[in-house]
Amino acid sequence: MSILKEFFEFLKVRKKFWLMPIMFFLLLLVGLGVFAAAAGGLSPFIYALF
Repeated sequence: MSILKEFFEFLKVRKKFWLMPIMFFLLLLVGLGVFAAAAGGLSPFIYALF
């Protein structure tokens, strides 16, 4: 959790708020990839999304 806290402090100090949506979607895609790897039976349906 300290990494997240430090990242948000960096955004606040450096005024780089445009990085927040990029990081959000990157984490969302990583989560989808982990979910797709864990749920082998759902792979054809997730593949159809892209």
